[in-house]
Amino acid sequence: MKIGLTAALLALALAGCGSSGPDTGHDHADGADAAHADAQARGEHGGRLLRQDDIAVELAIAEDGTPPRYEAWLYRDDKPLPAKAGEVDIVLTRLGGVRETHALRARRDGRLLADTVVGEPHSFDVAVTARIDGRTLRWTFPSFEGRTVIAADVARESGIRVAKAGPGVIADEHEVQGLLTPVEGRVASAMARFPGPIRALRANVGDTVRAGQPLASIESNLSLSTYTVAAPISGVVLSRNAAIGAVVGEGAPLFEIADLSTLWVDLHVFGADATHLRAGVPVTVTRMSDGVQAQTTLERVLPGTATASQSTVARATLANADGLWRPGSAVSAKVTVARQPVALALPLSALQRFRDWDVAFVRVGDTYEVRPLELGRRDATQVEVVSGLRAGDEVVVEQSYLVKADIEKAGASHDH
Repeated sequence: MKIGLTAALLALALAGCGSSGPDTGHDHADGADAAHADAQARGEHGGRLLRQDDIAVELAIAEDGTPPRYEAWLYRDDKPLPAKAGEVDIVLTRLGGVRETHALRARRDGRLLADTVVGEPHSFDVAVTARIDGRTLRWTFPSFEGRTVIAADVARESGIRVAKAGPGVIADEHEVQGLLTPVEGRVASAMARFPGPIRALRANVGDTVRAGQPLASIESNLSLSTYTVAAPISGVVLSRNAAIGAVVGEGAPLFEIADLSTLWVDLHVFGADATHLRAGVPVTVTRMSDGVQAQTTLERVLPGTATASQSTVARATLANADGLWRPGSAVSAKVTVARQPVALALPLSALQRFRDWDVAFVRVGDTYEVRPLELGRRDATQVEVVSGLRAGDEVVVEQSYLVKADIEKAGASHDH
């Protein structure tokens, strides 16, 4: 899809579907005193100020080099109250209905502080209950970040695709270079048996011949009779070292023929990578000319070292029924030395950078939200997720950059 169309579709989603950006800051106080809730007010510690009548609670998330936890300060008539004058409980409801509770209790430094950590993203509906001098006060408000809404039809037209997070297999792979060569013992020469002039040649370089097929006629200088030189094996003519009328000696090689139905792939492995290789591991060989791939297995690691490159040579056999794999050609190969199952894995296309995090985007209904991830092992196509997702979460696996762009366009606040 063209970028212009994608941008237009996402703009439509933003305008028509109510894309939600940063925390709007609207505090919704319950009861008769709701009109007095001042969402824009900030306390002396920079936190959100929640008011009812003469009581106020300043609420913030402490992130000064420690794991983020809720903290609060109490006021009456805009004057600080001692922390022991009350308690504050907070219930957070995250996207998808996941609820968590944080209990704030008095500390010696004059604030109330929770023992529990507020995990990222800090995006949730907040319900605050404060018990101060025998009074129970409540506030609710949204505090969203890293979240946007994209209508289903717009997401579909934009190519945004989701898949459920689940187990996977991470491959330990090594990228190497190699060279195709004929299999030893499958190359033979058609030679003159007796000296004499060549009277006829019946094959050219590149011809496919069968064992016993006549290739040349030579007039023997000894008997003055003509004899036939036949193909010793079936295969392809690699070279012709003869011309009609030329005089050849006894044992002179006229044609070189190779059976190319299978080829060796000699892979050059450097350094410590060689210690991981063993016979029987899978190998994916890629033809550099057109990117075609073939699967095989490693047969052996040769005991010596390639003199010119000082590399270890690992060898595999490659089927070549169509003859398109040509000896002498350079290839690339991926050797899979191990495959490790993991509980959760994502395709690399799902990953984006957001702030200082590696993230993926989870969808619930038409709402998309960032999920910071702790990542583990990875291979060329996928990565292990250690934390940040749950099995079954619907994760954007294609066009994730569009979701990131829409969130950044809306503004990803970190405002508490």
